[in-house]
Amino acid sequence: MSSARYIRSEVVRTFRNRRFLLFSLGFPLVLFLAIGGANRHKHLLGISFTLYYMTGMVAWGTMIAMISSGARISSERLVGWTRQLRITPLRTRVYFEAKVLTGYLLALLTIAVLYAAGIALDVRLDARQWAVMTLLLLVGLVPFAVLGILVGHLLKPDSIGPAVGGMTALFALLGGAWGPLSTSPTFVDVVKGIPSYWLVQSGRVAFGGSGWPPAEAWIVIAVWTAVLVRLSVRVYRRDTARV
Repeated sequence: MSSARYIRSEVVRTFRNRRFLLFSLGFPLVLFLAIGGANRHKHLLGISFTLYYMTGMVAWGTMIAMISSGARISSERLVGWTRQLRITPLRTRVYFEAKVLTGYLLALLTIAVLYAAGIALDVRLDARQWAVMTLLLLVGLVPFAVLGILVGHLLKPDSIGPAVGGMTALFALLGGAWGPLSTSPTFVDVVKGIPSYWLVQSGRVAFGGSGWPPAEAWIVIAVWTAVLVRLSVRVYRRDTARV
C-alpha cells in the first residue's frame, strides 16, 4: 500500500464514522448553542459570554477530535491491522502522519462549525483575530494528537471510549474550557503546566490580547509533545512486535 493511498483511506474512514463526528462536533455544539444562546446578552469577565464560551467549546471539541484517533487505533489493534502494517513497506512515520492528519481535519471541521455557530449568536471578530486564534489552536493541539496515538496503543476498544471521554473532560475542566475553575494563584501556576490550559488561552486572543502566548506556553507544549512522541513510538513498536 502506497503512503498516499493509506493516508487517503484513513481520511475517508474517519469521516464515514458518525460516532466520532457526533462526539467531536455534536456535544460541544449543542452545549454552546444551549448555554451560549441562553446567555447571549450577558458578559463574563468583561466580555461577551458567547465569545468566551465559544472559545472554550472550540478547545474542548478539538481536543476530542484529536484524542479520538486513539479509538480507531485501538480497534485496528484488535483485528491485527497495525501488526499487519508493520510487515508492509509502509513506514512508521507515514502511519503516525495519517493519524495526526485525520485528527487535524476533524479538528478543523469542529472549529469551522463552532465558529459558524458563534457568528450566528453575534460573535464579531476581525479577520486577524479569527486567523491568529485558529493558528494558535492548531499549534496547541499538537500534544493531543500524539496523546491520541499513545492511548490507542495502550487501551482496548471496550475501555478507550470512557477513557477518552474522561480524559478530555478533565483536561477541559482544568484548562478552563468551561470557565475558570479557580482564581487561586497557586492553582493557576499548577494548571499552566498542562497543555489544555494554553489551548484554551489560544482563544483568548479574541478578547483583545497581544495574540501570542508567552514563552512558557511554547515550552509546555514542546515538552509534552516530546515526551508523548517518545512514549508513543515505544508502545507502537512494542505492540506491533507481539506475536
